[in-house]
Amino acid sequence: MTSRRDFLTTAAVGLGAAALRPAWAAGSPPEVKTVLKAPIGLQLYSLREELKKDVPGTLALVRSMGLREVEAAGLFGLPLADMRAALDKADLVCRAAHNGRDRLRDDLAGAIKETKGLGASWIVCPWIPHDKVFTKDDALKAAELFNKVAQAAQAEGLKFAYHCHGYEFVAGDKGTLFDTLAAATDPKLVGFEIDVFWAKAGGVDPAELISKLKGRVPFLHLKDMQKGLSLPAGSSGAPHETNVVLGTGQIDWPGVLRASEAAGSIVYYIEDESPNPVGQIPQSLTYLKSLKLS
Repeated sequence: MTSRRDFLTTAAVGLGAAALRPAWAAGSPPEVKTVLKAPIGLQLYSLREELKKDVPGTLALVRSMGLREVEAAGLFGLPLADMRAALDKADLVCRAAHNGRDRLRDDLAGAIKETKGLGASWIVCPWIPHDKVFTKDDALKAAELFNKVAQAAQAEGLKFAYHCHGYEFVAGDKGTLFDTLAAATDPKLVGFEIDVFWAKAGGVDPAELISKLKGRVPFLHLKDMQKGLSLPAGSSGAPHETNVVLGTGQIDWPGVLRASEAAGSIVYYIEDESPNPVGQIPQSLTYLKSLKLS
């Protein structure tokens, strides 16, 4: 399974874009409307295989699904200006951009420049590199870096968030190591993007986690977990086929989304890591359009 941390290392270089003209690239319907206060978007990592072959066509596909908000995951082999032009041409808005921990540590200026160049206002770190077991030292070192990154981002008119990935929800001195990380970061500067699948996989209740972080959860990753799947606490890996259409798995979406609305989330990004994201994403959108929270 290609991991996001490996993907972010390679997405910005050398992949190129094929000059395809797929039939679905024509036309853009109205934006998806749901009962949620915030818009529905897509994390572009979902369509990484398609984007490697054809950036303009894939972005047109995203817009044709009724989506305007996207979250970046690299440049897919394009120069920054060309990626921004492709987003603009597809009538897509990029509000957040993922950047790996190592880049934030070693090339923060480059990460800031890329984020701004995409038109985004949030830098999001999706992974904390660590050995087999995530430790308190890993959490505290990450918190120290995140505070520095968030301060530098603020000075440039940007904001910063960390995307949870499951491994943080192991026992710590007080609660979990995610709690340690959250407590060691500046609540005014460091937000959290809660990936609902990975929070569940890590062993916590996603709705309770979101409620506890009220005011610090600008984004959610909407991803459902196959019914019957059980993973050990701290898990950060699962077979792709266990990422199922929203509403068909074991996540209590009304509960999660009520908590997120109360927490002040500003975009809900679908992230589909299934073997068939092009087929599943429209089905997930159908579910979200039909969803009632009361």
